[in-house]
Amino acid sequence: MFDAIILGAGAAGLMAAATAGQRGRRVLLLDHAPEPGRKILISGGGRCNFTNLQCAPDRFLSANRHFARSALARYTQQDFIALVRRHGIAFHEKTLGQLFCDGSARQILAMLLAEARAGGVDLRLGHRVTAVTRSARFRVETDHGAFEAPALVLATGGPSIPKLGATGFAYEVARQFGLPVVPPRPALVPLTFEGEALALMRPLSGVALECIARIGRASFREAMLFTHRGLSGPAILQASSYWSPGEALSLDLLPGQDAAARLREGKRTRPRAEPRTLLAELLPQRLAAALTPLHLPPKPLAEVPDRALDALAALLKAWRLTPAGTEGYAKAEVTGGGIDTAALSSRDMQAKSVPGLFAVGEAVDVTGWLGGYNFQWAWSSGWAAGQVL
Repeated sequence: MFDAIILGAGAAGLMAAATAGQRGRRVLLLDHAPEPGRKILISGGGRCNFTNLQCAPDRFLSANRHFARSALARYTQQDFIALVRRHGIAFHEKTLGQLFCDGSARQILAMLLAEARAGGVDLRLGHRVTAVTRSARFRVETDHGAFEAPALVLATGGPSIPKLGATGFAYEVARQFGLPVVPPRPALVPLTFEGEALALMRPLSGVALECIARIGRASFREAMLFTHRGLSGPAILQASSYWSPGEALSLDLLPGQDAAARLREGKRTRPRAEPRTLLAELLPQRLAAALTPLHLPPKPLAEVPDRALDALAALLKAWRLTPAGTEGYAKAEVTGGGIDTAALSSRDMQAKSVPGLFAVGEAVDVTGWLGGYNFQWAWSSGWAAGQVL
């Protein structure tokens, strides 16, 4: 007999299990995969970007933008950092508040498993759930038998990175119990293009530069990468979470610079230079070579009208492109959307209409920025549920 059954031995599930177990609860943690924490192991290039020093509620997307506030305030990035320090895991700040292990992501997984063992958590892997029902208690049937408990936690994440076994199982169970689901979508994902835009980008595959990517009111100044299908890199992944089909993306390829002044100054001081030579001093050479013939005549700078330079400058500061789509769940870091927060308590992640049913982590309609934010949501929401299981 168990006090709680947690489905999903990922970041949020392990956190909820360890928290509840250390409070004296008898916890069963089930996962269909042969090993726990698969997304933890591949994150951050194998070093696990486990949280962010700048974590704040306004860096999370949700239909209810205030929902994450309570859990994030009650279990903060500093709380998780303290846990990491207690386990003697060395880490460093890479950029923009992102914290990574000095060694391996396996250290974070080992820490969580140790915390779960300290709470007496019964971890069972390779258990495929075949049915979930509820009468007086929740009953979870698996290919290894059935289990019952008065509390059930959905911590199976979303369908991003299906090669790791990710599915939309949490949504199916939520709908079964009458909980609404905000339509899921790939988030933190590369954007794809078609037609003339793709014809320009494909030969530039591998070219990277700093930019400001804007979609609506959201803007991110980070690196951008051209790919054989479109655009990727941190700035694009960040912007993608805010993108809707048909919406335009705006790129500032010279952040912090006055492009018009730079081009006119080049014309004044080097009138005999080719436009491509000047542009290659501002942009990666391959990108300069691709853009110049599209926007400037093949003449020395002295013969290029100022209006043509100004038009190119305007493009460099606000290049508008409309993506055709995204690379989908296969390349998405996380899943946007999920179990509707309107159906959950922001304090303990419990379903308002189904006492004893909880949802945590990526399964919920809360999506963080790139850079450790989604792990922090997993820790915070898992901890919040674990406090009341």
